[in-house]
Amino acid sequence: MNLEGIELRRVAMPLVTPFRTSFGTETTRDVLLLRVVTDRAEGWGECVAMADPRYSSEYTEAAADVLRRYLVPALAAAPRLDAHAVAPLLTPFKGHRMAKAALETAVLDAELRAEGRSLARELGAVRDRVPCGVSVGIMGSIAELLDAVGGYLAAGYVRIKLKIQPGWDVEPVRAVRERFGDEVLLQVDANTAYTLADARHLSRLDPFGLLLIEQPLDEEDVLGHAELAKVITTPVCLDESITSARSAAAAITLGACSVVNVKPGRVGGYLEARRIHDVCAAHGVPVWCGGMLETGLGRAANVALAALPGFTLPGDTSASDRYFATDLTAPFVLEDGHLAVPTGPGLGVEPLAAVLESVTTATEWIPLGGPGT
Repeated sequence: MNLEGIELRRVAMPLVTPFRTSFGTETTRDVLLLRVVTDRAEGWGECVAMADPRYSSEYTEAAADVLRRYLVPALAAAPRLDAHAVAPLLTPFKGHRMAKAALETAVLDAELRAEGRSLARELGAVRDRVPCGVSVGIMGSIAELLDAVGGYLAAGYVRIKLKIQPGWDVEPVRAVRERFGDEVLLQVDANTAYTLADARHLSRLDPFGLLLIEQPLDEEDVLGHAELAKVITTPVCLDESITSARSAAAAITLGACSVVNVKPGRVGGYLEARRIHDVCAAHGVPVWCGGMLETGLGRAANVALAALPGFTLPGDTSASDRYFATDLTAPFVLEDGHLAVPTGPGLGVEPLAAVLESVTTATEWIPLGGPGT
């Protein structure tokens, strides 16, 4: 494909309810979208970086800056471009995986749209719908938590994930188990809030039959997770620690995890996410698709990824109305606890023009010149 230009677009998406985790509370998603324009088709990508560098070192403003200064010009200088060429072209620039993922996704979307192929087919999906879990943030009280969980179960979600932190862990889990029973698929997510010194305390979660505990320790403490896994019986799942297929293989070999959360933005894109899936499948390690409060654009891509054979656990691919009163695309609607996998070309969805315009806070057009245009 020949690139003609790339648009950086910022949108502000108010959340239906505040979403609180151990690293902060979100009330509005400040989202950076990319629109790649080629001589054959247009493509969209969504950058999942948060407004502040709390979940990771990346944040929205920095992603826009690195794209503008380095990543987009690197693509513009390429003599030939397709989605598989994006990552190698961006390799000289360290880190910034979320920005890279957004750019690769937009190029991949344009390429697949031009060829009339869906992202699900490209990645190797084997299902036409995927089971959906929901992530429940830290609440102000146990009663508020139980009301929220009850509502999500009534809506049909097949798995509940509770965000936890020191002081909000054992009692919320106990309350949910006592109210809704052992048959509910339940897991917890610590977002790096604990240390290995908390191992004995975390073992108090073992009697509740959790599917897993997600990223209890710091993202760099892979060995600490391996030690923790020896102490607790709840399966350890890594999230922030997994940044590539190589890091996944190392973590599995070290015994640091028995489950992996795959977030395409965190690992540099959907092509690397597929490689992580393949590595985990080869080791017999189940994977599931995490979420980053994506709009319908990112949700469409995540649902396509979650349809791969190794994704045997329900992911955080919730329906649109879990987060937004009005989504950027036609809404994803929960049916019998599942979301349908888009089948149209590329992502299979497009932004609704009127909605997109109403939530846009800034746009920037970057015309591309050089051999690749």
